[in-house]
Amino acid sequence: MLGRGRRGGGSEGGTRAGVPGGYVLRLLVLVLAGATPVRAQLDPVRRQLAQVGYNQPLEGRGPIAAYGFYYRNEPAFRRDDLTLRLALAPVYLDAELGLRDALGAGTDVGVGVAGGGFADSYSELRGGKLRRRESFVGHGAGATLSLYRRLTSAGRIPLHGILRAGARSAFYADGRETADDFVLPDDRATFTLRTGLRWGGQEPLLLPEVALEASAWYEAQLRTPGGRYGFAGDREVETASHLLWVRALFAYTFPRSRHYCALGLSAGTSVDADRFSAHRLGAVLPLVSEFPLTLPGYYYQEISARSFALASALYSLPLDAARRWDVLAYGASALVDYAPGLRQPGHWNSGVGGGITYRSPSGAWLVFLGYGYGIDAIRHDERGANSVALLLQYDFEARKRGAPSSFRPAVSPDTSRALDRALGRD
Repeated sequence: MLGRGRRGGGSEGGTRAGVPGGYVLRLLVLVLAGATPVRAQLDPVRRQLAQVGYNQPLEGRGPIAAYGFYYRNEPAFRRDDLTLRLALAPVYLDAELGLRDALGAGTDVGVGVAGGGFADSYSELRGGKLRRRESFVGHGAGATLSLYRRLTSAGRIPLHGILRAGARSAFYADGRETADDFVLPDDRATFTLRTGLRWGGQEPLLLPEVALEASAWYEAQLRTPGGRYGFAGDREVETASHLLWVRALFAYTFPRSRHYCALGLSAGTSVDADRFSAHRLGAVLPLVSEFPLTLPGYYYQEISARSFALASALYSLPLDAARRWDVLAYGASALVDYAPGLRQPGHWNSGVGGGITYRSPSGAWLVFLGYGYGIDAIRHDERGANSVALLLQYDFEARKRGAPSSFRPAVSPDTSRALDRALGRD
């Protein structure tokens, strides 16, 4: 998650490397640093989406919580057996070229590249405060090689096995407020190996109409070099960290009433996790990563966990006969064992919220405006925090396929249509 700068002290008046001056420019750069939509298997559905998310705390000074990117999934790219997945932002690129049945029927291979500016930056959040003197900027790039194996061919819901190896280089620089006596970690290479099982799946959409997934994952992260950094070497980069997590989710739209409910449960643990590999929870940014851990009302990635269990729920109902406007309520609660050096009082962190969504008649636009209250978030030595969220999605393919009045998007028959298939609705 990070990059490089000076290795020792300096004068307060010295020139700083890092994000260029001005909050607006920093916001623009980090908003466009990109998110990574789901990558658990090759997606056979053509998609073109533009998505933006932003969370604004109403008290305190947190890290910028935003993303914006153009997402494209192109089956039969150049050849019938190739699939191109692309997430593009002005300062970041994440792409994968997949070859179907490369190693026999049901076994696909994907080669990916990702890199750009600011996505490896690190914000130190401790006790409900953003420690800007201990935060810094990071840039990086890397590549992955993935193997996707469909393990079941019978039944309505598929089971996939995933194996991914990757390498990434990160380069660190001072932020505008990084302390002069704060020594940055060394630039480094990180090698990862991830394996997992995913049953069912979810589309890379803000509110997929139906979804059903259960998955389990293990990831090893090996870094070179490790070593100490910070104030007089008061924190450490582990040379090897191991992460394990599971996720289950359910989303369903009732056909007649158009009421919508979504339930999620995630849990994870780690061995030798440091600040860069800990599980991080906070804010409502559902597409900011492949496995987002959202907590309404909190800063983005406010909570760093060695292990956690997170439950969430959302329910919405239409406000008008045309079913363009919906009102919704949501909440999440997590039991957390904090990462070393980032502990705070209490192990429960919970948040609730509500909002309004609008879907355009064509189905192309989906807009969400919401409010979140972090029940256990620490602000000024007290509990409770407020934030607002804005999420936008534009589906370029909606007009082409003529979205029905219920705004039912095209759904992958191999991934996120699992619930429809289980209930016999397809």
